[in-house]
Amino acid sequence: MHTSVLRPLRHAALVAMASIMTMPTAAAAAAAPSAAEQPASPRRLAIAIHGGAGVIAREQLGADGGVAYRQGLEAALDAGYAVLEAGGSSLDAVTTAVRLLEDNPLFNAGRGAVLAHDGRAYLDASIMSGKDLSAGAVTGVTTVRHPIDLARRVMEDSPHVMLSGEGAEEFAGLKGLERVPNDWFITPTRRQQLDRVLQGRSAPRNELQGLGTVGAVAVDSRGDVAAATSTGGMTNKRWGRIGDAPIIGAGTYANNASCAVSATGHGEYFIRSVVAHDICALVEYKGWSLARAAKEVVQGKLVQRGGEGGIIAVDPQGHLVLEFNSPGMFRGLRDSSGRRMVGIYED
Repeated sequence: MHTSVLRPLRHAALVAMASIMTMPTAAAAAAAPSAAEQPASPRRLAIAIHGGAGVIAREQLGADGGVAYRQGLEAALDAGYAVLEAGGSSLDAVTTAVRLLEDNPLFNAGRGAVLAHDGRAYLDASIMSGKDLSAGAVTGVTTVRHPIDLARRVMEDSPHVMLSGEGAEEFAGLKGLERVPNDWFITPTRRQQLDRVLQGRSAPRNELQGLGTVGAVAVDSRGDVAAATSTGGMTNKRWGRIGDAPIIGAGTYANNASCAVSATGHGEYFIRSVVAHDICALVEYKGWSLARAAKEVVQGKLVQRGGEGGIIAVDPQGHLVLEFNSPGMFRGLRDSSGRRMVGIYED
C-alpha cells in the first residue's frame, strides 16, 4: 500500500489507542469529588482573655503568688473554650468568659470593680460581632449584675449601639436582666483602695488599684470572630468619666475581614489612638499579620504617646496575639491545636 495511504491510517490508530488509554483516567476523574465537594478541614478554634494590664507588684498578688488570679483566668478561659468546642458561636464564647470574670471579685469588672470618687461602682461594657459588625455597649451602669449581658441585649434587641446611665438601667429592666444593689459590687479591697487614694496615700496607677478591664476574643468553627470587654474603670474617677472599654473601635472591635480585639490599660490613650480598630485596619488594609499589627500599635504608637496597657486579638484563621507594653497583663489563651496558657508577667 502506498505510504500516502498508510500515514492517515497510522494516525487514526494512534488517536484511537490514545482514547482507549485515557478512558479509565477520565472515568476516575469524573468519579472523584470536585474541590468544592471535598470535605472542609475543621477550622481552628481559639479564644483569649485578659484581666487587666499595668504595674502589677508581686507582693500585691497575695501570699500564694497569684494562684487565685490564675485559677480565675483558667476558669473563664476553659468555660469560653467549652462553648466553642461544643459548636457554639464566638459571641457566646466571649460572653461566657466575661460573665465569669465579672463575677470574680479579684478583677476590675462587675463584682470587685473599682470605685468612683463618690464610693459607688459604675460599670461599662461592650461587645461586637465580626460577622456583621453589629455592636452593643453600656456605660455608667450601677445595678446590672452582668454588664456584658446588657451590652449584648443592646446589640441584639435595640436599634442602638450605646446606652448610658439611667437609660441603660431602664432598658435592662425591660429586658428582665438580673439586678443587684450597688453594694453587691463593692468589696473591702476596693473600698480600701479608694480610701488610700482619697487620703493621698496611693495613686491609682496599676491594675490592682484602678486601671484595667476584663475581656475576651474568640473565633468559632464558622470563622466568625467576636470581642467583648467589661470594666469598672478607674479608681476615684469623677464627673462621669468613661474609658475605652465601652467605646467601639477603642477598647473593642471585631471584623471578619481582619480580626477581633479587646484592650486594657489607660483608657484615655486607647481612645485617642483608636487602638482596637487601628490594629484591625493594619491587618485589613495593609495586609499585615496580626502579630505585626498589634506590635506596631501597642509597642510603637501607644508608647510614643505615653499610653500603657495591652490587647488580646484573634483573626479568622485562629492566630492569637497577646501584646502588652506594661510590666504585666493578666491573660490566657487556648486553641484547638492544644495550646493552653495563663500568665501575669512576661513569663
